[in-house]
Amino acid sequence: SNFCIASSGKMATNGVATTNGKDRSRSPKKELKTDPSKLTEEDLQDGFSAQQIFTSTTTKSGYTYDDLICLPGHINFGVHDVSLTTRFTKKISLKTPIVSSPMDTVTESDMAIAMALEGGIGVIHTNLSIEAQAEQVARVKKFKAGFIIDPVCVPPTMTLQELEELKSKLGFTGFPVTAGGKMGQPLLGLVTKRDTDFVTNRNTRLSEIMTPVKNLVTVKEGIDLVKANNILQTSKKGKLPIVTESGLLVALVARTDIKKNVEFPNATKDPLNKELLVAAAIGTRPADRERVRALAAAGVDAIIIDSSQGDSVFQHEMIKWIKKEFSQIEVVAGNVVTKQQAKNLIECGADALRVGMGIGSICTTQEVCACGRAQASAVYNVAKLANVYGVPILADGGISSPGHIVKALSLGAGAAMCGSLLAGTSETPGEYFYSEDGKRLKRYRGMGSIDAMKKGSDDRYFGTSSSIKVAQGVSGTVQDKGSIHRYIPYLTQGIRHGMQDIGAKSVEDLQSMLQRGQLRFELRSAAAQREGGVHGLHSFERKLFDA
Repeated sequence: SNFCIASSGKMATNGVATTNGKDRSRSPKKELKTDPSKLTEEDLQDGFSAQQIFTSTTTKSGYTYDDLICLPGHINFGVHDVSLTTRFTKKISLKTPIVSSPMDTVTESDMAIAMALEGGIGVIHTNLSIEAQAEQVARVKKFKAGFIIDPVCVPPTMTLQELEELKSKLGFTGFPVTAGGKMGQPLLGLVTKRDTDFVTNRNTRLSEIMTPVKNLVTVKEGIDLVKANNILQTSKKGKLPIVTESGLLVALVARTDIKKNVEFPNATKDPLNKELLVAAAIGTRPADRERVRALAAAGVDAIIIDSSQGDSVFQHEMIKWIKKEFSQIEVVAGNVVTKQQAKNLIECGADALRVGMGIGSICTTQEVCACGRAQASAVYNVAKLANVYGVPILADGGISSPGHIVKALSLGAGAAMCGSLLAGTSETPGEYFYSEDGKRLKRYRGMGSIDAMKKGSDDRYFGTSSSIKVAQGVSGTVQDKGSIHRYIPYLTQGIRHGMQDIGAKSVEDLQSMLQRGQLRFELRSAAAQREGGVHGLHSFERKLFDA
């Protein structure tokens, strides 16, 4: 029973074909070289190239970021020498390879401004009316660093008790008082901590205790930031209102923000008019063409067509229409996870692709619809095809650390689009609240959640006319992460350290190493993944950064 006939017709022993008594069951083993002078580059090569891992026909598996580890290379430069400059679209470059996702709990104008100042870009979500979304875009385009263009205003009829509640929600103590409690209305005065500290009657109205406008130092609109800061310093005031000739409040400069009056060397700006760049999301309905017109009039720089499955006839038509009517606007198409999907959208005129389906922390598409792809496999395969056309891709979803961004870039992505990673920062929409154990939280939800779909995002899932809405996402909460202006530098420094360890001085170098097979990876077992995280401790405290 130990003998059988091999397919070649030769005798086989124990199921292994033999010829002249030699074992031919495997390729010849390499002899171990004992002379160091004879070692070749091949002898010293560890791990596998991305092509070997992702095109292997033996495993038939899809891989996530956590399945992979990048092997270190040689360091001959400092971490400060690492350049993160990359491409968002064919024409738009970023100095920070991070894009904030078009989700209604992540990106509105505050986030888009902060992302652009830090060298990335924000995508205004589409769960807004056409007018409201266009206004969000306009706010980003009108922004000037150092000026607060949308301060929280209060009406003179507000009571001290109501003001205290507002302070506890927002975390600051000084407010301009306008006739109707809104920007663009006549300025009546300012109310600050010194006005309220010794007032015992909580029902006192602000009109009785505010500092009236006649006692304030104000300046007319058009003043530059340097002069405004000089006036603040010489007047020893905490806030400087900026008003029109008729006394309407148009902006505010605060003493606490003077330290923010620094040049943002990485800011994503138009090279001619110096305005910040901003993107906005749309759907694929016929009505979205009016949305595009309004966004274009507001000055939007890129349009993201927001769909969980981007390879549809509706998106094909939308891409072609936008490129014909507004050729100056870059179009990011998607989402896609296969090469065929990518090819179809690129040939319609897409300037970039968004890659990812069902892998976000709040996304249930793979679970509900049984459709999608593991993100590392999706990014590598789509990027490989898109690179042939010179089209950058955005790795959208599955990012929970700077290491994941390094892996996305290592697999060919131009930038990482992040939702949950940025959720909970002070620039995201929504208010903070406290959990029962005292943690400061914000709400975060998927655009496929029932809550978001009721606001309009069901178009993203081709569900606008459905009588039953099938959720492809969930709602949840995330912990306070502080300001983007502290958080993004932590993320970018982590990315730089990762690239330095790999031996890549720039994103361009990193992807050149990928294409040459010089960038090496290994797959990690479940035990290796556990070993690569915090383990073996009774308890620990995780501090992300110290700034």
